[in-house]
Amino acid sequence: MKDITEEKYHKLYGVKNVRITYKKSDFLDYVIMAVLTGAILYFTYGMHNPLAQVGMLLCAAAVAFFPLRHGIEFKVPIILSRPQEILYMFVHKVQNLRAPYYLAILVLIIENVVIYFTPEWPHKTALMGKIALYAFYGHIGLLTLYRTVIFVAHLIKREQVKEILMQSAWKGQLKRQPNITLEIFHAYFTGLLTHIVYVAPWYLVITYLQFSLVLLPVTCIAAFVIQTQFVKQINAWFYRDHWLGHNSELEFVYLHGPHHDAIPSGMIAVAGNGYLEGYVRGLLGFPIPFYNPIMAVLFYTIDVKIDIDSHQYIPGVFPGVDKDIHMVTQHSTHHYGRVEPLGFAINFDQPNVPEKAKKLFKLFPDELNNSIKIDEKLNGYQWDNHRYRWFLSMIDKYENNQKPDLDTADVNAQ
Repeated sequence: MKDITEEKYHKLYGVKNVRITYKKSDFLDYVIMAVLTGAILYFTYGMHNPLAQVGMLLCAAAVAFFPLRHGIEFKVPIILSRPQEILYMFVHKVQNLRAPYYLAILVLIIENVVIYFTPEWPHKTALMGKIALYAFYGHIGLLTLYRTVIFVAHLIKREQVKEILMQSAWKGQLKRQPNITLEIFHAYFTGLLTHIVYVAPWYLVITYLQFSLVLLPVTCIAAFVIQTQFVKQINAWFYRDHWLGHNSELEFVYLHGPHHDAIPSGMIAVAGNGYLEGYVRGLLGFPIPFYNPIMAVLFYTIDVKIDIDSHQYIPGVFPGVDKDIHMVTQHSTHHYGRVEPLGFAINFDQPNVPEKAKKLFKLFPDELNNSIKIDEKLNGYQWDNHRYRWFLSMIDKYENNQKPDLDTADVNAQ
């Protein structure tokens, strides 16, 4: 923790503007962001790929949702009024890169060099390419099915969804736009589009580079070792990147904003990313796209599945909210209107940790299991707070059918 300093992790080039929601004056920036997202889909997948076609329709839907949910006000877009912010964004990303990212790229380069200079070896690159594509589309299909089941569950229980949100910081949004069905569709579309863009860097890797069957055991072991090291560093990396996503106006509006624009349901979740954010993090952050396809699909699927489940903050609706888990995690607070915590917000350094949580997190390193310490050090975060207690009371009431320990009055003003 000695190298975790405010000077390093709260460093910002350009204008600081703390954001957690979109404003109607963001409309033109939002349109540009959607167009850029569509362009990435086109150049990554090609116009004839269904993912590009569906993704572009979802981009159009996102633009259509914006005035319905926020209104429209015209102002000069950030990228025109402060174009230097684009350069600052890339500088921030590069400065935050960690060793596992470079190691993953190095292993991939070495593998392709070996393939090039040993054509007589049975690398079976064509077979590996097919396996990679099957893994890619299988990953998308499986998790889209899971996301769709969650979407249907929210539609069925839409009145309960609205009832819970009206007791929270989401009350203001639902007063502006009271149609909860529209909010549920928006959340579902947000998750679908974010997922398609998130795996785009992986698609580029598996379609433009080669993988060897002969080297598979070595590259699998290498990927496992690299990922193990990245998990130890991921909270520090995430805190820094996430802090930028809420303190740099350009990074919020163009990268992280969509993740907070949708209701706090598992439907929206794709490794904590907004539309463009997942693409940028895949190119300049995560090592997973550069692993061999067997390990990549494993880590991608675990990553997104866990994120979907852990972002379900509307109790009583599939996939459900487990209080034992939320006794040691507090990212929910961040999706109910508070900027902090900015790390993974896991806390095992407390009394009476549930046994279920201990079993679930036992394989994770201390850097992750006590990730709240970065927030406590850098922004003075207090684990015991009203908004967190309110969320636990919602779990008691709607998930466990118990009388809440706390008055469940509106916390919008807290």
